[in-house]
Amino acid sequence: MEQNPLDQLRDIHLPESGGFWPPAPGWWALAVLVLIAGIVLVMLFRRWRRRTRWLVVARREMEHLARTRSPTPEWFAQLNTLLKQCARKRYPLERPGALTGQQWADFLLRTSPHDRIASRPVVEAMIQSAWQPRAATDPDRALAFARLWLGGQT
Repeated sequence: MEQNPLDQLRDIHLPESGGFWPPAPGWWALAVLVLIAGIVLVMLFRRWRRRTRWLVVARREMEHLARTRSPTPEWFAQLNTLLKQCARKRYPLERPGALTGQQWADFLLRTSPHDRIASRPVVEAMIQSAWQPRAATDPDRALAFARLWLGGQT
């Protein structure tokens, strides 16, 4: 019995797959990039939240003033105080806290996002109403301007 040398050969076997662990170096690099991008996004979001926290508080206070509106000098003084606090946060280099009267009105109109000419009588009356016994304007009109001005501060 003669043996055929080809009978002694085995079939071709493919190599075993490497599995999913450990990942290839490219996957490690991608994971590091995704981690860094996530950290950067969280830091940017936190910085943005810290910078705009005053706006959330101001809008909450504006809603409180809207619920308690009355044509009294105290109410108009509170509204002006709120606008000055917001102006100090938004425009710190211009020192709006020191402005009064016509300078304060001009500042509000200059930094107002819309309809500056039509808003002048309302702004001037709003500022005067904080010091006069009788309101020179309707609280709703003053609130409308304040909301418009505050809405442009984002």
